[in-house]
Amino acid sequence: MTKHKNSEQPNENEPIPEVNDSAMVSISETELTQLKQDALEYKDKYLRQLAEADNMRKRMQKERQELIQYAVQNVLVDILHPIDHFENALKFTQQASDEVKHWALGFQMLLNQFKDVLANNGVVAFTSQGTPFDPHCHEAIEMVTSTEFAPGIVMEESIRGYKMGDKVIRPARVKVAKAPDETSLDQQQKC
Repeated sequence: MTKHKNSEQPNENEPIPEVNDSAMVSISETELTQLKQDALEYKDKYLRQLAEADNMRKRMQKERQELIQYAVQNVLVDILHPIDHFENALKFTQQASDEVKHWALGFQMLLNQFKDVLANNGVVAFTSQGTPFDPHCHEAIEMVTSTEFAPGIVMEESIRGYKMGDKVIRPARVKVAKAPDETSLDQQQKC
């Protein structure tokens, strides 16, 4: 078998040729200035591309977090309706038999576990009764004439509202007080 010498690979026995001044390339001052300017431009473009890639990575990460938060929020909102039904059903257990009260105790424990899941995910209920009507937090289902409450004050809460952080995930459904008509006030005074 014969060995072929590769001409591109340096031979360990051959000395490395020395570079002398006459083998160097000479460039003019203007060419050197232009090359330096080009190098600065390429460096600037490179740094801008790095910054753009980093910003895109951060933006994608933020969008992913928002998407996950939105998905969790939707699931938690779906859980709120069964919790409302649990609470409404448990309001009437005091008039029930002892056997039903024991069942209700178990259901109360389940309800508390659901509420713990909500609390662990940052969901909190807010009370509306006696507060001014806020269209960002409340959904008015009825306007009721009242002398007991000032106009625009929430009189009754039909369905409790919930927030996740600062964001309302379900507005409270409320009845709002309105000022009595003057004709109805005149009729009340006559009676």
